[in-house]
Amino acid sequence: MLTSMPHHNLTLLGFSPLKSSSFALFLRPFSLYPILASSPPPSSPRRPRAAGYRRSDPSPRFPPRRKWSSFEEEKSRQRKGMSSSSDSFEFNKRRAEGKDKIDKPKKSLKRNTRTLNPTNTIAYVQILGTGMDTQDTSPSVLLFFDKQRFIFNAGEGLQRFCTEHKIKLSKVDHIFLSRVCSETAGGLPGLLLTLAGIGEDGLSVNVWGPSDLKYLVDAMRSFIPRAAMVHTRSFGPSDSTPQISSSKAKDDPFVLVNDEVVKISAILLEPGSKSGETSVVYVCELPEINGKFDPAKAMALGLRAGPKYGKLQSGQSVKSDFKDITVHPSDVMGPSVPGPVVLLVDCPTESHAEELLSTPSMKSYYSTDGDKFVNCIIHLSPASVTNSATYQSWMKRFHSAQHILAGHETKNMEFPILKASSRITARLNYLCPQFFPAPGFWSPQHATDLTNPDSSSKCFGSSLGENVSAENLLKFTLRPHVNLGIDRSCIPSQLTSSRVIDELLSEIPEISSKTEEVKRLWNGPHNNKMMIEEPWLNESTVPSCLENIRRDDMEIVLLGTGSSQPSRYRNVSAVYIDLFSRGSMLLDCGEGTLGQLKRRYGLQGADEAVKKLKCIWISHIHADHHTGLARILARRRELLKGGAREPVIVVGPRPLKNFLDAYQRLEDLDMEFLDCRNTTSTSWASLETTSPEKTTSNGSAEGSLFSKGSPMQSIYKRPSSPVTDNASALPYLKKLKRVLGEMGLEDLISFPVVHCPQAFGVVLKAAERKNMAGDKIPGWKTVYSGDTRPCPQMVEASKGATVLIHEATFEDALVEEAVAKNHSTTKEAIDVGSSAGVYRIILTHFSQRYPKIPVIDESHMHNTCIAFDMMSINMADLHVLPKVVPYFKNLFRNVVVDDEDDEGEEESDDGLMMSVNKVSSFFRN
Repeated sequence: MLTSMPHHNLTLLGFSPLKSSSFALFLRPFSLYPILASSPPPSSPRRPRAAGYRRSDPSPRFPPRRKWSSFEEEKSRQRKGMSSSSDSFEFNKRRAEGKDKIDKPKKSLKRNTRTLNPTNTIAYVQILGTGMDTQDTSPSVLLFFDKQRFIFNAGEGLQRFCTEHKIKLSKVDHIFLSRVCSETAGGLPGLLLTLAGIGEDGLSVNVWGPSDLKYLVDAMRSFIPRAAMVHTRSFGPSDSTPQISSSKAKDDPFVLVNDEVVKISAILLEPGSKSGETSVVYVCELPEINGKFDPAKAMALGLRAGPKYGKLQSGQSVKSDFKDITVHPSDVMGPSVPGPVVLLVDCPTESHAEELLSTPSMKSYYSTDGDKFVNCIIHLSPASVTNSATYQSWMKRFHSAQHILAGHETKNMEFPILKASSRITARLNYLCPQFFPAPGFWSPQHATDLTNPDSSSKCFGSSLGENVSAENLLKFTLRPHVNLGIDRSCIPSQLTSSRVIDELLSEIPEISSKTEEVKRLWNGPHNNKMMIEEPWLNESTVPSCLENIRRDDMEIVLLGTGSSQPSRYRNVSAVYIDLFSRGSMLLDCGEGTLGQLKRRYGLQGADEAVKKLKCIWISHIHADHHTGLARILARRRELLKGGAREPVIVVGPRPLKNFLDAYQRLEDLDMEFLDCRNTTSTSWASLETTSPEKTTSNGSAEGSLFSKGSPMQSIYKRPSSPVTDNASALPYLKKLKRVLGEMGLEDLISFPVVHCPQAFGVVLKAAERKNMAGDKIPGWKTVYSGDTRPCPQMVEASKGATVLIHEATFEDALVEEAVAKNHSTTKEAIDVGSSAGVYRIILTHFSQRYPKIPVIDESHMHNTCIAFDMMSINMADLHVLPKVVPYFKNLFRNVVVDDEDDEGEEESDDGLMMSVNKVSSFFRN
């Protein structure tokens, strides 16, 4: 099918052979599969595979494997005097240039339109427990009706939570923000992108928030299509014309939704005039339920059965059939039942609580002098506020309301909300605690926290009415009226580590002996006879940079190892580089990174990890690599508030600066920005000159890939991307050099890769150290690919690296899809490391079609390991790393098909989500 494409659509670039590392492993001598620039090739249907581990299986149920010449084969050819038949690699040039979106018809995203049901049979509010165990974000609240869905707050992790608990976000009609900040809206960008990618036309959703919402929308424009945000609506005072009319009485709430199903109003709390300080009380009022029609009364008033009965029930008066009177609905209807009223209250500070106590807009809802009865109040406020005298005084005004305390409760910290990923982490911890430390939520710290007398679950006096602590998926039923009240039937059972291990031992009894074998891997380099089936696992060569290396030198913590969007088992990209007492770094920072830190280190440990961050490096502007950044920066600012602190340095592509600059109108992020192009080898060389000049990204130090005259030149230097002014960046570059030195690093060098406009990889080089004898030992070298196709620049940057962290989005059989989306297959990623002479390769960024473990050909894994979320790799343990891989077969031997939803998802060309067939995941020998 592909070979019939016209020649002008083919993208094939040529490069001269590299001197010390052949790039011929990417060469296909005879049939090069070109890629259509305007659109990716259609995916062929994939059938589920049976579980098992077998050597190369020729059976037709597997897709045909692409033929690749290996690194060793190519070296053999060169020794025999044979030249490579080609010096090319394949990629999607349209995508790399950012022009692939132009080739597609623009989507006009539709909103859900449904026929409303005024007599809803089911209605409830439900706590969506995002952040309950990690306290990194605000819980969300779902208001559910038969034909409508409303969500209040969309913090980080909302998508992942809803995937876990089978809550379909595609059914949501409206999202309301109680504040506009990273804590309440961190998950909104990813959610909008996901909705925009559903189906052929995509979906949009109404987003409501106070006037600060416009700043968030302005910030998101740098990476979210405008069509996904056309239904964002702000309310309240603004320096521009508000979208919601303010022609109301001063003390009246803003009415946002008012239909036959529900009326939703907003009451603003504005203790100050700064952006980001406004919070909202949302009032949800259901219509009253008409009383029961009494046919006997109707007959007594001279009415015969018929259409007039229906008119009376609909509120119309009618003439009697046998008497000269008018019959009114009140004559034949029983007393109506007032509609339930729910309040959602977010007071982040005591100043907000004081504003809440004094606002006249609340008067009609108080028990003593109000005309409306409040049935339920959901408190999103933190315990420090709800325990205050001011807030308790306000609560006493609702005598019989059900209070649900949904602020961060200490009792929820021990039990993970994301049970699927927690179960995987606990199993891996049992198998290999050296690489998978105990999760933070099951650490001894939490046992201590639970006994803390200053618990946020403090009980109020009985005069306040009943108060309950929120639990994950706790409901308050609104309809049917007979069931009005708390419903705990959906609260999931609590997951404990002991329960997970009991399940594991029952399922795989021999795993306990395998765990003992893994422990013995650390006892000596060659004394084990366990699962060592390959001679390469007995290697004894260790790079000189690892000689007597200390455990407090460096540790790589893989916080997110999935691509595109968070899934049940893998979060999106983030790598934490722990340099211990010298500080730390992040390489990429996808949504939920802060929550992942808390799951890895516990609440206090994560705060310490955030406080010591000195640099955050972002590879490119795709949402799965940077949307957790604002939350991390805001949390760091909070933790260091009032003390001596230095802004963290953020290194990223220029479009990221546009987002951060716009976002800082909402929250001070306390950071300084450097363009990745200011940290290339050319830019660092400018530090050596006395009069730095403007240098563009096509300098020779950036290699031939994007040099002047190369077909790729336009990808790196675009009219919309001005040249990098190293003169103005020089002070920040000098500061980064100093900060690197404090962290024991010699270099941080960004280099361009082939994925999308302004996509980069990075090299981290440690400074030299001395051994006990005083001899100099070279520093280790770690390379991170970001998202990329295999390319000469990637190989060149990885030469001699101690560790290469390389994306491996697709399995080998899906190389056409990898080319279309400018990603790498597992084999391609391994070959990059092999050709560059890398000591250890860590594969990451797996497509979410592989929920637990990707499809891997073990024959290529001689120095390679598969990454999992929460995996922690200490430099002192690198020699053991590949030896652990065979044991994963035991742990995941029963994984046949994805057990998530019936509909799978994968990354489409524009980073959104589209349905695909499910694929089983297992090792292929």
